[in-house]
Amino acid sequence: MKPFRFGIVGGLGADLKSWTDLARRAEDLGYDTLVSPDPQTELDPFTTLSAAAAVTTTLHVGTFVAVERFRDRRLLEWQARSLHTLTGGRFELGLGTGRPDAAATLAKLGGEFGTPGERFAHLTETVAYLKEQPRRPPLLLAAGGPRMLEFAAREADIVTLAAMPRTTEDELRSIVDTFWRAAGDRDVELAMNLLAVGDQRVPWLERFAGVGLPELVAGGAVSVLPGTPEQAADTLRRRRVELGVSYITINSAFIEQFAPVVELLRGS
Repeated sequence: MKPFRFGIVGGLGADLKSWTDLARRAEDLGYDTLVSPDPQTELDPFTTLSAAAAVTTTLHVGTFVAVERFRDRRLLEWQARSLHTLTGGRFELGLGTGRPDAAATLAKLGGEFGTPGERFAHLTETVAYLKEQPRRPPLLLAAGGPRMLEFAAREADIVTLAAMPRTTEDELRSIVDTFWRAAGDRDVELAMNLLAVGDQRVPWLERFAGVGLPELVAGGAVSVLPGTPEQAADTLRRRRVELGVSYITINSAFIEQFAPVVELLRGS
């Protein structure tokens, strides 16, 4: 089993102070990574992550995930290598084909989003190019469907499972079984993202996911961790044993609530 790692997904870098304060707080609380969507609100995540790295010393930073079609693969490799070198190896490149709403951003950049099949084919070519380069950062791929899951299992250093909010543990186990069959004996770190921790009602989550926290808990969704920090830690320990999931990320809105769980598990 791999040791636990914990990351904060910083989705609202509204200004430099709030963003760098978040980075410092994540490091102080013992989180391992601060990762950014693409775009970071309206900003380029490579730019915002460099600011986070500048005010921290041990915290890793990464894209979660960079949309492959937003950048020429040679530019992407240059940006990733530059940030990895500048931070002393603290950058992790997360990459994906992008959600449908990424098409509007790409249109502003003068590109064409393409069909799912075209985006996947382009991604495979970019991954092959990136893996040919020396001194590359660790590569994280976000995997949802079977084709992407198997590709990520064969090629990525880190794979984050793009599960739906209502995905249950039994459903996740089926996805993970497919992943490990494809990965074979490769040394891959398996990750998943949490929507919420604890039992307090979260109105913004209901708007985002279209479902309330009590309903997710009642349905056994793996996207939430109810209960005390000790109970949450026990759940994550069991999932690591049974599923191999050792890298956990969560929205920055829960940075304080999830910190006691991090304290219980970090380094184990």
